[in-house]
Amino acid sequence: MDRIFVHDYVLEVEIGVHHNERGVTQRVRFSVDIDIKSDPTALEDDIDRTLDYDYVINGIKAIISRGHINLVETLAEDVAQHCISHPRAERVEVMIEKLDKDPGSVGVQIVRSKQEA
Repeated sequence: MDRIFVHDYVLEVEIGVHHNERGVTQRVRFSVDIDIKSDPTALEDDIDRTLDYDYVINGIKAIISRGHINLVETLAEDVAQHCISHPRAERVEVMIEKLDKDPGSVGVQIVRSKQEA
C-alpha cells in the first residue's frame, strides 16, 4: 500500500451544537491519511492515474459548503466516506480539530476501510 495525505489543512467552518456556535465560523484543522492500492501505472507521471490531493481538498470544501454542521463526528464521517469512495482508496484516517476551543484543540479521529464502506 501507498499513502497520500493532507495534513494541517485549516478552514473556517460553521460547526457546533451550542447557541454561540450558530451563524459564526470556527477554525477547523483537517488531517487526512489515505492508504491506496499500489499502481505501477501511477508512476507514468499522469495525475489522472492517482488519487490526487485536490480530490481530498475539494471534497472537504464541498462538504462544508453545504452549511452548518452540528458535530465534528459527522464532519469526520462525511470526509472519510468521500475519501474511501475513490476506487484506489483502501483505508482512511481522518482527524478533525476545532482550534478555537479553550485551552487548545478538541476533536475526533476516525478510521474507515473499504471493507466497511
